[in-house]
Amino acid sequence: MLSITPVYASLLALLIVMLAYRVTKFRQKEQIGLGEETSTLAMKRAIRAHGNAVENIPVGMVLLLILELNHLAPWLLHSFGTVLVASRIMHAWGISKSSGASKSRFYGTLFTWLVLLIMVLVNLLVVFTK
Repeated sequence: MLSITPVYASLLALLIVMLAYRVTKFRQKEQIGLGEETSTLAMKRAIRAHGNAVENIPVGMVLLLILELNHLAPWLLHSFGTVLVASRIMHAWGISKSSGASKSRFYGTLFTWLVLLIMVLVNLLVVFTK
C-alpha cells in the first residue's frame, strides 16, 4: 500500500481546488462565463495561478509515485513532496499578489523545476542501475 504519495497528492489537490475556487469567485463577481478578455488583472493572475498549478503538479505526482513504487527511501520521498508543496504554494502566492516579478513567484518556480528535475534524474538512476 502506498503511504507517502497520497499525502502529497491530497495536499496539492486541495491547493488546485482552492485556486479553482478563486477563479470561480472572480468569474461570478465579474459575470464572465468564459475567457478573460474583460477581466481584471487580479482575475488574470488567479487564472494563471490555477493554470500553472495544473500544468506542474501532475508531473510531480507521477514522478513521486514512480519513486515510491520503486521503494525510494521514505525520507527522500517526503523531502521531494514537501519541496513540491511548498514551492507550489510560494508560486501561487507570488503570482496572486503581483503581475510582475516577485520573490515568491521566482523561488516557487525555481524550486518546482529543481525538484522535478531531481526526481527525473533519480527515476532514471533507479532504472539504469538495476
